[in-house]
Amino acid sequence: MGPVPDFDREQRLPQPVAGVDEAGRGSWAGPVIAAAVILDPGGIPDGLNDSKKLSPVRRSKLMARLMDAAWTGVGCADVGDIDRLNILEATMLAMARAVDALPVAPAHVLIDGNRAPTLACPATAVVRGDAASLSIAAASIVAKVTRDRIMADLARSYPDYQWQRNAGYGTREHARALERHGPTPHHRRSFSPVSRLAAST
Repeated sequence: MGPVPDFDREQRLPQPVAGVDEAGRGSWAGPVIAAAVILDPGGIPDGLNDSKKLSPVRRSKLMARLMDAAWTGVGCADVGDIDRLNILEATMLAMARAVDALPVAPAHVLIDGNRAPTLACPATAVVRGDAASLSIAAASIVAKVTRDRIMADLARSYPDYQWQRNAGYGTREHARALERHGPTPHHRRSFSPVSRLAAST
């Protein structure tokens, strides 16, 4: 089953502590979305875990509970940001925007991964943080659900790419659609699979 996230790191740090994670970094299309979450130590929803380990139904239910029980902020770096900056810098930008969107300023931020963006407060990068920290796990859920909803909405305008199923990632059906129809304005042309398939249309 693997490790279960806990609240130990948060309790050792100045309060309040925000967890931050992103969704969509490896996708061929759509924005990268980051979320920042400050949990209430007395009201942490049961069942928080790395979003990848949860079903879509479970993620949506936990998202609703987090909206009521925690402080949340969401940041976006769109395709223009990604193609202009590169995906790593765009991810850092989305994370910084998510922290800025929090209704209260955190005293410390825990970031999923091995690099933290430049913030107004101290930050600690935690490798596989979504499996170690409840705050980061909560952020992974908010980021994933938010982005999946964005991609499902975009899919209504671009149904050939099946984004409601693949969220813009490089599935076989997505590659076939790119070969047949070419890229949309929401495709990341700086990504080599997109530029290669676009050149073949």
